[in-house]
Amino acid sequence: MSNSLKIHPSAVVDEGVVIGEGTAIWHFSHIFAGAVVGKNCSLGQNVLVSANASLGNNVKVQDNVAIYGGVTVEDDVFLGPSCVLTNVTNPRSQVSRKSLYEKTLIKCGATIGANATIVCGITLGRYCFIGAGAVVTKDIPDYGLVLGNPGKLSGYMSRHGHKLTFNESGRATCPESKFVYEKADDQVHCLDLGEEELLPSELSFGSQNYDSFKS
Repeated sequence: MSNSLKIHPSAVVDEGVVIGEGTAIWHFSHIFAGAVVGKNCSLGQNVLVSANASLGNNVKVQDNVAIYGGVTVEDDVFLGPSCVLTNVTNPRSQVSRKSLYEKTLIKCGATIGANATIVCGITLGRYCFIGAGAVVTKDIPDYGLVLGNPGKLSGYMSRHGHKLTFNESGRATCPESKFVYEKADDQVHCLDLGEEELLPSELSFGSQNYDSFKS
């Protein structure tokens, strides 16, 4: 492993783990053999990453999150405190389904809020935003905002985390970045920056709190 890693003495990192440069792993976390963790990730206190789970680069995992086998987390994802990820739809203690783990894909830039639950076997789209405490049971489109239990699509969020209000032409402007987004057939795309492109450095640091953008 690289010398640029930060691993707290109380953390357990098994032999055979792949961890990228610049990643920090904090108190009482456990990374199982067979797990993959990318570059510049931050894994908070009491985080578990199982074998056959994968994290991309720049993933932020807050305290008390377990990422089980079958879960793939792409780059720039935020997993909020105590959010829940699963890998078997119908678990029973008496029935072993270790060879039947279902696949869950959390795509680039997605946010999962504190205490939200993601039922396995679904895909969360790029830059989607799952509100705190939501229970998500089906695929979510890019930029989709999901609230409640059961979770429902309640709108769309910009890449900077602001709710988008679309005009009659199907366009909306993020109040922070000023990027313009377009919605067509319930699919949202950013017109100013491709979904695979990195944010410009000047837009990568917030300078105003959320309330200051409310109208």
